Amino acid sequence: MGNITMFSQIIQKVDRSIFKKLVTQKQTDKGCKGFDSWTHLVSMLFCHFAKSTSVRDISNGLRSATGNLNHLGIIKAPSKSSISYQNKRRDADLFKELYYSLLQSLGQQAALKRVKLKIKVPVYLLDATVISLCLSMFDWATFRTKKGAVKMHTLLEYDGKLPVYVNITEGSVADNKGAYNIPLEKGSVVVADRYYNDFPMLNVWDSNGVFFVIRHKHNLKYTVLNERDLPQNTAQNVLIDQEIELVNPQTKAKYQGSLRRVAVWDEKNKQTIELITNNLAWAAKTIGDLYKSRWEIEMFFRDIKQLLHIKTFIGTSKNAVMIQIWTALITILLLKVMKATAKYGWQLSNLVAFIRLNIFVKIELQKWLDKPFDDHSKAPPNCIQGVLF
Repeated sequence: MGNITMFSQIIQKVDRSIFKKLVTQKQTDKGCKGFDSWTHLVSMLFCHFAKSTSVRDISNGLRSATGNLNHLGIIKAPSKSSISYQNKRRDADLFKELYYSLLQSLGQQAALKRVKLKIKVPVYLLDATVISLCLSMFDWATFRTKKGAVKMHTLLEYDGKLPVYVNITEGSVADNKGAYNIPLEKGSVVVADRYYNDFPMLNVWDSNGVFFVIRHKHNLKYTVLNERDLPQNTAQNVLIDQEIELVNPQTKAKYQGSLRRVAVWDEKNKQTIELITNNLAWAAKTIGDLYKSRWEIEMFFRDIKQLLHIKTFIGTSKNAVMIQIWTALITILLLKVMKATAKYGWQLSNLVAFIRLNIFVKIELQKWLDKPFDDHSKAPPNCIQGVLF
């Protein structure tokens, strides 16, 4: 594998058979001339790995790899006009479905070095992040009077630290409204911030056998049904453990069951965190630890914004923005798979930077991931000089 570029070996992690099946289903190559769906995917992944700032950078960057394009599965480098045209025209759902398909086939690899929680049920972290846009250029992305944005409503799996569900809406859509249709399995637990204090939604989750740990608002009105015993020798950060019932008539009509209220002290930020949950069996410390794990989704948002090309966009249409976001998610999936399978202890930011510097270097990818600072060049063959006289 050392005779092809590092970027080519990364691209080979994308199963072409899965991609071809999706292309056939979506008919995204119908009527295209030259710039097919696979070339489009390679171009957008190059945009993220090389952090190209324009369609010109993508076109020129791939053109500079002359002689190595056949390893990428493309015939010639696309022109900037072709990239712009297909970003506006080709259905973004192709890349959305590809992400979910790759998550099924590669997601388990990304969870190899996971840090397990004490509970054995699936844990999901729910939050949303705003990606700012210029309203004069992205007039469809409503947010505020003079500001545009899109919002990524994201359900992150704790084990693999990867999204299992993403809903991309205009920035004006409230966090809880963007989470109404998230798919949740019975017995799983959702951890979220106070913006998801939506009792009709929590009632639906509870009816479906889904547990939740939510930071409640300070103005929550309730009555205490039972004061539970606090830990004596361990978990001294647990301040309150109660069973409560909502008392506001309007709120109680939306959620009629009892809840558990747990307050824990956050030593790092010097504040009290008040939580509600529908689980009465877990230890109060476990509930506090679950909410503490919510920081992982903040780190995911930081990584995808800082390391990939997602804060500025190479196209202004809604479809172009969606394609760039979904290909960014495919890129972060590939990066986390490489990080998890490497023997070297990579930080994700270092891995991205090193790949960017060596993107067209011909070196065996897995050896480089395991031992990035070793000399992987082949030693010249031993030449034995014959006796002339």
